[in-house]
Parts: sequence; C-alpha cells; structure tokens
Amino acid sequence: MADKVAFELVSPERLLISADVDMVVLPGSEGDFGVLPGHAPVISTLRPGALEIYEGDNVSERYFVAGGFAEVAGARLTVLAEQSIALADLDRANLEQQIQDAQEDVADAKDDPTRDKAQERLDQLTEILATL
Repeated sequence: MADKVAFELVSPERLLISADVDMVVLPGSEGDFGVLPGHAPVISTLRPGALEIYEGDNVSERYFVAGGFAEVAGARLTVLAEQSIALADLDRANLEQQIQDAQEDVADAKDDPTRDKAQERLDQLTEILATL
C-alpha cells in the first residue's frame, strides 16, 4: 500500500509484528525519529527506549526495545531489536518490585563482574519503567 509503511519488528526469538502501519516512531541513537510512507532510505542504530506504532493520529501499540537496528528501504521498515517487550503486557507494580530486587542485587554483589551484571539489569529495568 502506498499510504502505509510495511513494518516488521523482529527480536532474536521471533517475528513480533508484521503489519502495514501509518507511522512508526523509533528511539534512534541520535534521537527519536518517525518513519512515514515515502521516507528516505536509512539505516540507524537504536538506543533503549519506546517504539510507537501509529494508526492514523493515535498510538496503537508501544514496545520497549533494548537497542538494535532499523532499516528503511522503500516503503518498508525493518527493526531488528536486541530485546523487545510489549509495554501493554507490563505491570508497573511488578516492574517496581523487580527494580527494588535489582538494587539489592547491586548492593549485595561480592565482586565487580557480578555487580556489573546486576547494574546492567537495574539500568534496563529503569529504562523500561521510564517508557511506561
């Protein structure tokens, strides 16, 4: 369709979305950017943040992506995400509990590698919470 963007969101586990949409807003490494029909070809890295899918003027779906790549080619947008989570599936209270647990893991870490891994998890959970 000429007035739609053929959009695919792919994670390492599976194809999450394959649909024709009006617009997608992505968390690019240089800042957020929107892809509409007729967008110039581009390849961009993604930073952790919210990916928003638009139908008309409204956001129809939101996903947290933990980085990856986006490629716009013709009327097609493909996002290869390192990790992707549908924000509608998340429970704020559960996420806040996971953050508290991760903070305790950082504080209780006995060595630098363990602390670094726990801090990475805490940072990712905090970024997800910020997108809700």
